[in-house]
Amino acid sequence: MQQYSFIIMIGLMVLVLWLFMWRPEAKRRKQMLAFRDGLKKGDKVITAGGIYGTVKEIKETTLLIEVDGNVTLRIDKNMVVADNSDLQRQ
Repeated sequence: MQQYSFIIMIGLMVLVLWLFMWRPEAKRRKQMLAFRDGLKKGDKVITAGGIYGTVKEIKETTLLIEVDGNVTLRIDKNMVVADNSDLQRQ
């Protein structure tokens, strides 16, 4: 009987971890992937390093963003973390 209660306890702990940690993280990851795939030319974005810019060109894994005037940066698509227009509305 003690073996079964131990196995049930471990199972319940795994279930709690899944409900409160893994599932919300997977949901957030899917939202970020959808956001990054939905980027288009002219969108205002913020990078993980805190750089604000406007998307000028989109490739498979990189973005070309205009930071100021004629200053453009090529960044990895995974480093875009937010849409600047959403933050300005708040």
